[in-house]
Amino acid sequence: MKRVLITAGASGIGRAMGAAFEAAGMEVWVTDLDEDALAALPTTWSSRKANAVDENAMAQVVAEMGSIDVLCANAGIAGPTALVEDIALEDWRACVSVNLEGAFLAAKHAAPRMKAAGQGAIILTSSTAGLYGYPNRAPYAAAKWAIIGLMKTLAMELGPFGIRANAICPGAVEGDRMEGVLAREAAAKGMTRDQVYDGYASGTSMRRFVEAEDIANMAVFLGSDAARLVSGQVIAVDGHTENPDPKV
Repeated sequence: MKRVLITAGASGIGRAMGAAFEAAGMEVWVTDLDEDALAALPTTWSSRKANAVDENAMAQVVAEMGSIDVLCANAGIAGPTALVEDIALEDWRACVSVNLEGAFLAAKHAAPRMKAAGQGAIILTSSTAGLYGYPNRAPYAAAKWAIIGLMKTLAMELGPFGIRANAICPGAVEGDRMEGVLAREAAAKGMTRDQVYDGYASGTSMRRFVEAEDIANMAVFLGSDAARLVSGQVIAVDGHTENPDPKV
């Protein structure tokens, strides 16, 4: 049975990915820092408490797996919502570290296992913030742009070994994490939560947020043999973002 490793897989997009990969017949391994969320995962999954930016922890998880067919480097945080001049360096570093270094470390330790097997798929979670500039979200946007550069480099380095790399760019995803973003943006812009929500939704041609399951379905496709020649691609699952600066 093929194995998938999902970082930050105990809730939100990561958990939806796990459910979708299990439904596709794969053995699911998950890392996360939220002990309560880990305890609530299906008993059929293998789960470990591990910080995505702790290299020793990630190396141990990959070693314990033994083989890894699909990696979903999904760990990320929203970071501060503020103008550039109001962002503390420590908050910038924390955001960039989790979003970028977490993906780097997961790929670094998964790649040798995939090379040995002569196949594999690496899926990095970027964002539509990796496609456009986003006011008040400088560290997050910078990290998500960098994710795409990392992915394209991985695709070039690992392609000769039968390993594919792609990035998914979610748009605004329904859930607790986006609710936090909406609240912070509303406070920063002097707007209501609903006004900010409507601004995001109206900035897409489909006029709606996406669901975590939409991202998970794309991940399963990219990890499958049906996508055997899909590599180095940036795929937005966002209902077609027209306006990256939400307005009412």
